[in-house]
Amino acid sequence: MNYFIGVDVGTTSTKAVLYDQNATVLDQFSQGYSLYRDASGMAEQNPTAIVEAVEKVIHDAAQKADLTNGKLLAVSFSSANQSVIMLDKNFNPLSRVITWADTRARDVANELKNSPAGQQIYAKTGTPIHPMSPLTKIMWLNKTQADKVAQTAYFGDIKSYLFHQFFNTFKVDVSIASCTGMMNVNTCDWDDQALELANVDRSQLPEIVNGTTQAIGLTAAAQAKMGIPADTPFVYGAFDGALSNLGVGAIKQNTVAITIGTSAGVRVVTDHPVIDPQQRLFCYAVDKGLWVIGGPLNNGGDVYQWAVEHLVDASAVKNENIDPYTLANRVIEGVPAGAHGLLFHPFLGGERAPLWDANARGSFFGLSHIHTRADMLRSVMEGICMNIATVFQAVRDLVGNPASVTATGGFARAEVWRQMLADVLNCPVNIPNSFESGCLGAITMAMKSLGMIENYEIIKTLIGDISSYQPNQEAVNVYQNYLPLFQQVEGLLTPAYSTIAKLQQQSIH
Repeated sequence: MNYFIGVDVGTTSTKAVLYDQNATVLDQFSQGYSLYRDASGMAEQNPTAIVEAVEKVIHDAAQKADLTNGKLLAVSFSSANQSVIMLDKNFNPLSRVITWADTRARDVANELKNSPAGQQIYAKTGTPIHPMSPLTKIMWLNKTQADKVAQTAYFGDIKSYLFHQFFNTFKVDVSIASCTGMMNVNTCDWDDQALELANVDRSQLPEIVNGTTQAIGLTAAAQAKMGIPADTPFVYGAFDGALSNLGVGAIKQNTVAITIGTSAGVRVVTDHPVIDPQQRLFCYAVDKGLWVIGGPLNNGGDVYQWAVEHLVDASAVKNENIDPYTLANRVIEGVPAGAHGLLFHPFLGGERAPLWDANARGSFFGLSHIHTRADMLRSVMEGICMNIATVFQAVRDLVGNPASVTATGGFARAEVWRQMLADVLNCPVNIPNSFESGCLGAITMAMKSLGMIENYEIIKTLIGDISSYQPNQEAVNVYQNYLPLFQQVEGLLTPAYSTIAKLQQQSIH
């Protein structure tokens, strides 16, 4: 038997999935690490901890495989996008990894977004102007950490840093590069205007390569820690959102992929770049000839976690000896669609799509004496779905009506979430029974890299069984009244977000 290992480098953990040569899951392994946050909006990782985590999960997966009688065909990578790490001339870190979740560049981003240059950059790069963009992060570093920037020989991301640690090569896949706000979507090369804004020379950035590009020749140190042959091909892959589309077979313009994990995403694949005139959506590369259009949302499962922690009856959890999420889902099923006239805007962590406003904040609207904690719980879940629906509408405006939606993520394990999403979107929702779509997408890129497949159509045969959910017309009728109100109130509150965010900052300090 021969093997693939798909590696997903995430925000708080790295996961490796071991597959056989037919893409059947054999086992999976995970290693966690800290995300360092504070009230300023900082969200950073320790790069050494991530290197060690990647080495460990690959080692653990390799130990499970029978490499005496079989061969490890390739290791392929998925990772979060929009990270920045400053490196000296020897590629030693001068900073921690500044992650996608870091919002300290919000003032720089707001200034750029409202300028003619910001509009030009979006039109050329397809990256919305936002503090999570590496372009605005580097502009912010120039203003706030000029001494450290002066020592910086290279600006990398977590994946290019990992590959340099393992192979002494400084390259980045086109997918990750296209998320930086510095890659021109028409040339797939670094954009001169963006580099000028960032005060960065192209020699300081990694070489852009296709996602199917292989790195071969592990360093002795990396090979020893991973316990795999030094000539094992490592395939660059793509960013996690793009690979989630591949991994669920959503590779045609008529299928939208939605992921709801800690955060969320709505994406559709096209064969050419599509730029949104209203700047609501991103346009990122997946691989040569494939582009993903969509919107990332900050607020997904983490908002539901907050609601469960604060709104679920702790005594009931204890008395029934039940998981609080199981209890919350059961409670929500007992509340009708619309939560008795209660809306919730889930912007607890600022918001990317559709607002692109790091100052956005959450709110209940319509709260009255009649409402219970059960109503509030359902309203939170509905608010997450309505926010997704707003981005879904923007995608639909740009590329047309999809035939179906394929959804994955932690939420997909709960029936109430699945049906609610179909009802709010008023569209059939398909749930693959295999949940590791990012790693599956990564190994299909490895298959293409090795010449085992010509295109990604084979993924549809690898996914396995799916569960389908049709919209419930009674609930659809309710949500078609509530969704426009949700969006109207969102628009009315938007001008006040910066003020409340400043007041919150003052109260913390």
